[in-house]
Amino acid sequence: MKILTVLTYYRPHTSGLTIYAERLAKALVKRGHEVTVMTTQFDDDLPREEMMDGVRVIRVPVAFRVSKGVIAPTFGLVATKLVFEHDVVQLHLPQFDAPGVAFRARLFGKPAVLTYHCDLNLPTGFFNKIVNSIVNFQNNMAGILANRIVTYTQDYADHSPYLSRYQKKLRTFLPPVELPNPGNEAITAFAAAHKISERNPVIGMATRFAAEKGVGILLDAMPQILEKHPNAQVLFAGQYQNVFSEQDYADRLMPRIKEYEESGNWTFLGILNPAEMAAFYPALDALVVPSLNATEAFGLVQIEAMLNNVPCVASALPGVRQPVLMHEMGEVAAIGSANELADGLLKIFADKEKYRCDTAALAETYDPDSVAATYEKMFNELRGE
Repeated sequence: MKILTVLTYYRPHTSGLTIYAERLAKALVKRGHEVTVMTTQFDDDLPREEMMDGVRVIRVPVAFRVSKGVIAPTFGLVATKLVFEHDVVQLHLPQFDAPGVAFRARLFGKPAVLTYHCDLNLPTGFFNKIVNSIVNFQNNMAGILANRIVTYTQDYADHSPYLSRYQKKLRTFLPPVELPNPGNEAITAFAAAHKISERNPVIGMATRFAAEKGVGILLDAMPQILEKHPNAQVLFAGQYQNVFSEQDYADRLMPRIKEYEESGNWTFLGILNPAEMAAFYPALDALVVPSLNATEAFGLVQIEAMLNNVPCVASALPGVRQPVLMHEMGEVAAIGSANELADGLLKIFADKEKYRCDTAALAETYDPDSVAATYEKMFNELRGE
């Protein structure tokens, strides 16, 4: 089967959406399918076309940026050719260009499947409000044209203004999650580099430095944590400098974080590759996902942590709370509550053995091949096979 995957950003851009798309594309290739990813050339240094792990990646030039998105004038032209050449079209939303691609799929009689990752909620401001409205309109048009819409959990679907409109088309598939085996040497080296034996318990946060990710909530929880565990440290994995549209937020928080950096209670690790992330998780005593709004729908990092028997404290957002609730691997904190985040962490630190799971069974549940097989079955049904 020839599968066309369409999304705004693909690797090397790092986000939960791009990681999901990459894992699924690679798994479909391993199952014998031809997968082409159509995306944007968000960085001029990226090649227009290349093969990545058996996946053909085609990047359309970008004319300019609009808020957190991009405008690629030739996207529709390239999409026309590629949709015609493929058997199935899979689109990852939110995406400005999705309705045009879905319309082409209808025109050529090709099934179109949307994978909906999160509601769009741009920072406040008149311009972003306009952009938000336009993208929501585009997403709705894509939803009307699509044959199926996939999301992570029914919990998120029930609370999403977008997904609630398309219950008859909706399917819920758990996301693909996997990590490389880092080996004991890499794990030991990572722990030594960050003085885990001296600076513990260790709290992990794996995301970009953004307001909706709740970095400030963890920061507000630190005094309560350090009161009982003065040697605790935060290891922050992800982009923390020059995050688009987040400079004002960073400027407000960084003076307080600097104090924790100087005392050894906070370390920024930057963006880690998969092998480095695999060494990162075993060093943790807990991972936090204190996200504040529906731009977070699940939190793949929670499953990555749990695969290393690391419990999580997640906010009570629909979808985001599900990994903890489904697998009983952590605590759920009220949205925006630093006190409850601190309480959840302190509970975990006091009784670590309570938060254990069958990691082999968990890995099987989120195995990319199993997820790809589920998509494959749906694609075949839509093609009448």
